[in-house]
Amino acid sequence: MAAYGFVAGLPLPLSGFTFRLWLSEGGVSLAAIGLTANIGLAYSLKFLWAPILDHAPAPFGLARFGRRRGWLLAIQPALVLAAVLLALSNPVAAPLVAVGAAALVAFLSASQDIVIDAWRIEVFPEREQGKALAVYVWGYRIALLITTSVVIGAAGRIGWPLALLFAAALIGLGIPVTLLAPEPAVRVARAAVAGAWGRLRAAIVDPFVEFISRPGAWTILAFVALFKLGEAMAGIMTAPFYRSLGFERDAIAGVGPFSLAGTLAGLTMGGWLVARIGVGRSLLWTGWAQTVAMGMYVVLAYSAGSHGILYGTVVTEAFAQGMADAAFLTYLSGLCSLAFTATHYALLSSLAAIAVHTIGGFSGILAASLGWVRFYMLCMLAALPAMAIMLRLLHRFPPAEDDKKRG
Repeated sequence: MAAYGFVAGLPLPLSGFTFRLWLSEGGVSLAAIGLTANIGLAYSLKFLWAPILDHAPAPFGLARFGRRRGWLLAIQPALVLAAVLLALSNPVAAPLVAVGAAALVAFLSASQDIVIDAWRIEVFPEREQGKALAVYVWGYRIALLITTSVVIGAAGRIGWPLALLFAAALIGLGIPVTLLAPEPAVRVARAAVAGAWGRLRAAIVDPFVEFISRPGAWTILAFVALFKLGEAMAGIMTAPFYRSLGFERDAIAGVGPFSLAGTLAGLTMGGWLVARIGVGRSLLWTGWAQTVAMGMYVVLAYSAGSHGILYGTVVTEAFAQGMADAAFLTYLSGLCSLAFTATHYALLSSLAAIAVHTIGGFSGILAASLGWVRFYMLCMLAALPAMAIMLRLLHRFPPAEDDKKRG
């Protein structure tokens, strides 16, 4: 799980923060940079092709490796090639090629996530799922550090193409990881007893029907869709924001260890809070902490390029985000019926990112028109609707506190 977390985390910045910094250094407009958030729609819409990966045999004769491993061995080499294409592109001379390559990286990365999530759920018994996910997140966060700080720092010395080719080579490590991984036996048993219509209904129809028939289902879905909006709008524009304050590439690369330390500390604290005071109250407190922490961006905007305030902002925001993520992911897991765990998780995690990659795409336009101070104040305000919905949910539809209430 640590290895899969590592290879799953590597591609995300290549179509996100690192890619936007590359564009920013090339003089691309803020409006265009903001619109690159739409590249990440692949992570929001992955539920549309998840049933294919869930039920169809892997192509190119790879089905002999099993359904999960076979699909991963089909996706992972294509993901490496997409990362190579991105590394060899030129976002200044041919921006459409660069954006197309980044979009392909995002699509294949989201597809890899679908299969890895299904693999995790099927390989590990229920009592081990929490540990498996925790180890996965640690590997994932270390990978994010590499494809942000390490790649950005290397770009200043060897250039963007070679730095991104290094990231592509690391993504290729997913292939031997998959070859060494066990194939879940549970999938073979299910495929043998279920007909084609039964599998289709189980994958698409039944999960939707089961979820929307619950009391408060639409309110829950609205909250899931909006919870990360304010924080994501703020995060989308950090690369050009840092550049506009005069921070050099090395200084931006140097925030990575601070971000990683803050995030892991936040995840640990968030997990402790969930165990100590329950999912509902943890979600409330960490959600407000995440909202208030965005005020550090306003402080940074007035800091005249202070490195100390930059690192303080990164640590504060990462810690608050880590706490909120721990509570939010636990809440999402609790929403999954035991009968449709994999499908519900894919749908909910996709929904959690949909506002980020639609409304969030206008963040560059807003930043250009409002200025940085008012833009980050707006990001704080954008988090308030989700907080209001959360209060209603916790009052009328509190989360179940034990597995007996699920499904």
